[in-house]
Amino acid sequence: MANQSLYRRYRPRRFDELKGQDHVVRALRNAVINNREGQAYLFSGPRGTGKTSTARILAKVLNCEKLKDGEPCVKCGSCLSIDAGSSYDVLELDAASNNGVDNMRDLIERAALGNPGRHRVFILDEVHMLSKPAEAALLKTLEEPPDHVVFVLATTDPQKVSETIRSRTQHLQFHLLPLKELIEHVRWVVDDAKLVVSEEAIERVVQLGAGSVRDTLSALELVVASGGDVEEQISLDEFIESFIDHDPGRALAAVSAAVQFGADPRALAEDIVRYLRDAFLSLMAPELVQLPRERAEIVGDQARRMGATSVVRAIEILGDVLIEIRHAPDARLLVEVALVKLTRQNSNTDVAALMSRIERLESGASAMRDSTGPIVRPALVDPSTGRAKLGGRASAVMPTIATKVAPSQEPVVPTVVAEQVAPPAETSAIAMSDNEIKSHWAEVVAAQKPIVRALFSAVGVSDCKEGVLILSAPSEMHISKSNEHLQILLDSLKRVSGKKVEIKFIVAEQKRGKAGNSAPLLDDLDLVEDVAETTRAPSGSHSLPIDELAKAFPGSQIIDDKK
Repeated sequence: MANQSLYRRYRPRRFDELKGQDHVVRALRNAVINNREGQAYLFSGPRGTGKTSTARILAKVLNCEKLKDGEPCVKCGSCLSIDAGSSYDVLELDAASNNGVDNMRDLIERAALGNPGRHRVFILDEVHMLSKPAEAALLKTLEEPPDHVVFVLATTDPQKVSETIRSRTQHLQFHLLPLKELIEHVRWVVDDAKLVVSEEAIERVVQLGAGSVRDTLSALELVVASGGDVEEQISLDEFIESFIDHDPGRALAAVSAAVQFGADPRALAEDIVRYLRDAFLSLMAPELVQLPRERAEIVGDQARRMGATSVVRAIEILGDVLIEIRHAPDARLLVEVALVKLTRQNSNTDVAALMSRIERLESGASAMRDSTGPIVRPALVDPSTGRAKLGGRASAVMPTIATKVAPSQEPVVPTVVAEQVAPPAETSAIAMSDNEIKSHWAEVVAAQKPIVRALFSAVGVSDCKEGVLILSAPSEMHISKSNEHLQILLDSLKRVSGKKVEIKFIVAEQKRGKAGNSAPLLDDLDLVEDVAETTRAPSGSHSLPIDELAKAFPGSQIIDDKK
């Protein structure tokens, strides 16, 4: 005889054994205690949250011979027969496979018959699958049911149940279990069943269960059958980081490694979508993210660097793949094409991709600037071995953006020295050399807010000597405007280089004497969100950002709102 599955063995038999549905238990228990039970209920919610189990408990409560405080005794003949599935007081029907009008007519005929207990309970699972004629046949009985009959309709998709049926039922919604409560329940099952399972495996099965008790216990049973340890798998962080870094090779290597570990392409896409949902919630409603605190911080950091638009776009693209994959001869190919599309956004010209890129640039800079504490980002993983790459964490500290600047040898103007600040997480442990400061200038500028980034993107690095960074600006007016935000750049340089840095400005030779003509254009910088990311000037060009913006949008007009 086969062993009984864990989810069946630990199926709740009383209201006080039902996990995570206190609002449902309270409503049903109070109704029974006060003799106000309804004649039709609609239980809705995700799979594995206890809808059918609750319906059976309600059937036991309505027919129990020794009812106490709204709880069944689970020892009388009625309770035992319901648990065994042999009670004449309970009739269960799967509406997914019995959805025709003839099935409903047969059920209605049975409802008129007598039964041994006080109530006869009809449980219709997946009621949203009923055909329209079957719904019409059921509706009449729901309007005027026999006094001894109680209907319990269960569904995972209440929106598909007709409004006329919903209006004749008491609708109770079941929820996925919180992470903490689900972990406690799994540990209790492991202890009660005397299973040998590692703590890492428990966390993994809870993650796979995604709030569903049945799915979690099924995953736990698979882990137990595999020896109690979770199988080595490619981390989903690989895919998210490849989206952020726009690295299609890394994404494809991760797919290959996951498939070699035995992952199904469709299941892999579903896991990525589930991960992206946590990322989306961490941006919109962090309190809804059901992850351990350390993991939630990592997911939140990834979501901020990726941007809400990119996250939503990735969910949409992979969602379309999950629909197409049903009829595809090669599911893996569809997943790989979708991942390449998501990691090559810069080559896409659709509005969603462009908006995603803009948001990613701004949110990434904001996240680096506003971070209140160190975020330990997941190490880069070598898909061929499944192990972290050497130096993987260090390479994720700050994005590298290479920019060519025009050198100049003009005399210097204003000078400001950075004040002492508390070194944050990204402060260099070893003070940088002058050449290193020059090479990191583009990164410092890229991390600033839009107006500061726009101003200093038009400034070139002329030289760096003994901790003094010499910048060439297009005009005296540009220098004046830049000095208003200079301290922000000095603070950033201090954090990155690990030492005090001075900044001195010079006026580029070809722009000297034309500051008066440049003033109105510099005022317009307040209207430009991110000129530096809109277009990149070729090496040796000293055109102003507003001119480059006009070139980026042919046929457009620059309107001076001060006229």
